Order: sequence, then C-alpha cells, then structure tokens
Amino acid sequence: MRPRDAATLVIVDRVLGVPRVLMGQRRFDQVFMPGKYVFPGGRVDESDRAVESADELHPVEVSKLLLDMKGHPSPVRARALGMAALRETFEEAGVVIGAPASSSAETRCEAPSWNAFFACGYLPKLSSLRLFARAITPPGRPRRYDTRFFHISADEISHQVDTSDGELLGLHWLTIEDARSLDLPSITRVILEDLTDFLRDGASGSGDAPVPYYHHKNGIFRRDLLSVADASMQLDTEGGQGMVRPISNERA
Repeated sequence: MRPRDAATLVIVDRVLGVPRVLMGQRRFDQVFMPGKYVFPGGRVDESDRAVESADELHPVEVSKLLLDMKGHPSPVRARALGMAALRETFEEAGVVIGAPASSSAETRCEAPSWNAFFACGYLPKLSSLRLFARAITPPGRPRRYDTRFFHISADEISHQVDTSDGELLGLHWLTIEDARSLDLPSITRVILEDLTDFLRDGASGSGDAPVPYYHHKNGIFRRDLLSVADASMQLDTEGGQGMVRPISNERA
C-alpha cells in the first residue's frame, strides 16, 4: 500500500512557562491507532491544493517538504500539506489558525470543512508553520501515511469553535512529561522527543535545521536527516543503524 500524504499540527503553548501540547484520544472504533493519544492531523484532501489562504509557507519550509517527496514533487503538494494540517486541526479540535478575511474575499469551495472554516471569518494562515519531523507508516499496516509534523505556537490561534468531527474523544493541553505517560503510538513518542529538541534548538532559529525522517529502507526502520543546507538526505548514525531512539514494531 503506497503511503498517502498527510500532515499533523503540533500546537505548543508556553504561557505557563513549561511547554504544553494539544493532544486528543482517537475513538476506539477506528481502524488506525484506536484509543491512542495523538496530535490533530490527517491525510491531504484534493481541496487543500487550491483553497485560498491569507499567506504562504516560508520558502525554507517548502524546500524541506520537497526533500525526498515521493511521486511527483511540486510546491503545490508542499502547500497542500500545510493546508491539510490547518484543516484537520480545525475539523478535530475546532481551532482556527488564520487571518481575518476581507469582505470581498471569495472563499466558497466544494469542501464542507473549508466552508465551515471560512464561515468563522478567517483565511488559513500558513506562514508560521515549521516542519520539524516526518514519518512514513511501516508496510503491513491497515493505513499508511507519509506524515509531516508541523510546529506552531498557540499564540497563532485566531479563533476556536466547539464543533469538531468527533474523531478525537477529548482534547487536552499536556506537558510533554504528562504526554509521555499516555497510550501513545510509538512514533508519536519519538516525535515528542524530536519536539523537545526542536523547542530547545530550532524553534527560534533560522528554520533550516535538519528534519528527522523515519521510514523503512531495506527492511530496517531508520532515522535519516533531511537537510536543506545541501538539499540532501543523510543517515543519522548517532544511535546505530540510522536510529537515534529505538522504536518498537507497533503502528507508526
């Protein structure tokens, strides 16, 4: 099964000093990761490619997204990944990341979720998204996704509504330490550690730090580093066999 493009948004709130992240628990009747605590996110829809936005991804973020992009790489697909992260977060958490739309903006489209977003009076805002990790679901899983993990500050939340699509049972602002104690997918546990590194080293930096990239190659689940500095993918050998942090054979 070929992995589908997907995106996840990790919203970080630092108001209380200790970073907290927004997570929810997936319903137990879902085929993919039932009962697991996850960040809001999901697969890219066709509508994500063409919907109007208030601004665009930073060029460095587009460059990072294009590295080792499967199929036919394009800036349009890169943009759609950012848009999917915003749309899915709105659907699952009711959180709007956007800028006020002008009264003359034409924001109608065929996607109900985007129309609900626009009805709040905002256009999606992409410029503050920062890619900090990527992971492809291993072969043999009931669903496979090529997921890009974006960071954004909770300061960028423009609006919030009560409605959601019901995919997540509940939403909580959790410290990273509290999140570690929950029933997490193995890859989410690893991404939390990458987030810790990113918040310490990269969140306020130039944005071109290497991006950890988890995927299978020749039967080995490994961690590579995607670097825009030299437009390359390099093996991270700090932990041996391309892995810095061991991952069990659970769903990723």
